[in-house]
Amino acid sequence: MKAIGYRKSHPIDAADALIDFETTKPEPQGRDIRVAIKAVSVNPVDTKVRKRAAPPEGETKILGYDAAGIVDAVGPDATLFKPGDEVFYAGSILRQGTNSEFHLVDERIVGHKPNNLSFAQAAALPLTSITAWELLFDRLGVPLGKSVDPRSLLIVGGAGGVGSIMIQLARRLTGLTVIATASRPETTKWCLDLGAHAVVDHTRPMKEQIEKLKLPPVAVIASLTGSEQHYPALADILAPQGKLGLIDDPATLNVSLLKAKACSLHWESMFTRSSFQTADMIAQHHLLNDVADLIDKGVLRTTLDQTFGTINNANLKRAHALIESGKSRGKIVLEGW
Repeated sequence: MKAIGYRKSHPIDAADALIDFETTKPEPQGRDIRVAIKAVSVNPVDTKVRKRAAPPEGETKILGYDAAGIVDAVGPDATLFKPGDEVFYAGSILRQGTNSEFHLVDERIVGHKPNNLSFAQAAALPLTSITAWELLFDRLGVPLGKSVDPRSLLIVGGAGGVGSIMIQLARRLTGLTVIATASRPETTKWCLDLGAHAVVDHTRPMKEQIEKLKLPPVAVIASLTGSEQHYPALADILAPQGKLGLIDDPATLNVSLLKAKACSLHWESMFTRSSFQTADMIAQHHLLNDVADLIDKGVLRTTLDQTFGTINNANLKRAHALIESGKSRGKIVLEGW
């Protein structure tokens, strides 16, 4: 089968940063299902793994986590899917990735593809939907439901992949007032179109901008990018007894900045359940099915922004380069072979 991977960690403009190659079609065991991949999307984690985690000598690492496709075969213990089912998911960081014609994934982290979306539109959603949902509802403990909530949520990096779905979840499924950050006219408009009540510029002092809006106190913050840079300002903005959630990779954080206000710090990694085979791993199966249902009901929309053509090393390198530039918006998808 066709696949795209890397053998050494190189800058994305290197000739062999990503390579096309042929490999053996994998056989499903246990609760694995084998998926014929129709579309994939690219996330910041793809670029981070490529740059930081060189595979063992002589091996080729296949990247890719988000995917949409059709179940081709199932393992002997699989019960949730059958061949022919259309699915979408974000795979495990510990296994080979989705940038291949066929891919093995544990069925407990797979959902049924939304009926109303194409494979490309569906492939944009899994990793960011899981991350946004888990951070908002599981880690930060925001109540699910439209009851009145006298607090504001600040989403730092609202136009990115996770921010694009979190804005929708918070606006449509909670009573929070949603403030997003963006730094360009096109990303500001993107956030407002997705449902943000207001947008502030994270390249300028945020506290003053937020105070001028005269909105409910910022008691919940989702810091999705630039956390190390923004952290002192976020600790200042956060209301007493507030909650701050992170998903990126700050080298260090001075947690004592949160002590006086009795604020709490929360980490989210959507790979935790699959990496540690947690008892509640199947929660991601249910979560993705819920997202698919909300899509089909018109409550949520895909965050696909650009399609970069077929799945090959040249197009994946373009996608990696755009994500590394920090100027991407929504999700980048590749479709077909």
